[in-house]
Amino acid sequence: MGALVGLDVGTSAVKGLAIDADGSVLARAEVGYPLSTPRPGWAEQDPADWWSATEAVLARLDEDAGAPAAIGLSGQMHGLVALDDRDRVLRPAILWNDQRTGAECAEIEATVGLERLIELTGNRALPGFTAPKLLWLRRHEPDLYGQIARIALPKDYVRLRLCGTHAIDVADASGTLLLDVAARRWSDEVLDALAIDAAMLPPVLECPDISGETAAGVPVAAGAGDQAAGALGVGVDRPGPLSVVLGTSGVVFAALEHYASDPQARLHAFCHAVPDAWHVMGVMLSAAGSLRWLRDAVAAGERYDALTEEAARWPAGTDGLLFLPYLAGERTPYPDPDARGAFIGLELRHDRGALVRAVLEGVAYGLRDSLDLICELGGTPAFARVSGGGAASRLWLQIVASVLELPLERVAVDEGAAFGAAILGGVAAQIWPDVGTAVAATVRPGERIEPVPEWVEVYRERRARYQALYPALRDLPG
Repeated sequence: MGALVGLDVGTSAVKGLAIDADGSVLARAEVGYPLSTPRPGWAEQDPADWWSATEAVLARLDEDAGAPAAIGLSGQMHGLVALDDRDRVLRPAILWNDQRTGAECAEIEATVGLERLIELTGNRALPGFTAPKLLWLRRHEPDLYGQIARIALPKDYVRLRLCGTHAIDVADASGTLLLDVAARRWSDEVLDALAIDAAMLPPVLECPDISGETAAGVPVAAGAGDQAAGALGVGVDRPGPLSVVLGTSGVVFAALEHYASDPQARLHAFCHAVPDAWHVMGVMLSAAGSLRWLRDAVAAGERYDALTEEAARWPAGTDGLLFLPYLAGERTPYPDPDARGAFIGLELRHDRGALVRAVLEGVAYGLRDSLDLICELGGTPAFARVSGGGAASRLWLQIVASVLELPLERVAVDEGAAFGAAILGGVAAQIWPDVGTAVAATVRPGERIEPVPEWVEVYRERRARYQALYPALRDLPG
């Protein structure tokens, strides 16, 4: 059997991974590209950069692991690629982290009705989503909007170049704000309300479906957005285990057997990468990013493990010091782009290690906010699988486990969304009969980190104070 290749079209690079049927990594490759910020709050990229990076990654994987038996796709969600009737790119892609569409978000919620929008799409209108970007183009670049024949999300543009087909998977389509998430199809009601032509949208497929073939006849799976694919990569294909991602942002992700959404849309509700399954997730914008900010601000060039060694000298609760991790606004549980971070309770004796410990604990409290909302929808998970750069710190995992009051498991292969994409490619190629079988064959749990009993009670008490801080500080002037 040839290699199973997963491609993750990220914000900074295309990452490629080749695995075998046991989930062992045969080869890795990564090629980066620039991000354009032509105005404050804007974030754009040239789709041609994604394709040239993809070609280079595939060439490296082919050299190291041989010709692929299948390819699966994943990538950054929500981005808008506008194409004309000859599939030519009309302008730079507007990305998930672009913030220009505040007025369009308000327009969508007023036009559809917030309650109905959440009921249909599982989400409220956020600037990162795709639909507000379309409305922005219609308002601010009407001549260009009139030339749009098709739209694509980032990984789906790569698919177009790879095998010449227009398609999107249900998980990625959930992040457009145009999908009826419960029905797993485009929402006629939302499209009609927003006067968006359904002909612009690609066909919607289940994630392990074949979406096309390369010129060499290699099947290409529909794939999934990065969070759904990443969850498969740590074994969260079904209800039960939780996925906790300690990346630049933090994600708490749970699979559901039935569609459910938070009435206030504090959680995102999307189709999962498993047919006829859904997931909900809470997203905090500054998780490991908070630690990186602190390192850069007070300990530039210092190793992270040296900082966490200093943090370990402080007791749980950091003797009253609290940190709010809202350095870039927040999504869950507060959908507030104007939320801001803070240290509360500083004393003369608090040193650099105390600041680090407070950041580690503050991020853990934020993750618990998401877990509590998830539990309201579907019960308490038995354990969590953890991934991302922050998972390298055992101290941080002990803190998170103690705050969540759940054991955490690392995985033997932590390769993110590219691993999940490779799994979907293997199902498309019929290496496995379904996603559950594929996950069982490839994902192997690693070290298990239990909550520290004496920390659990401390964190319960400190978290109550943490939760009181955002409402108290929100209305302060300036």
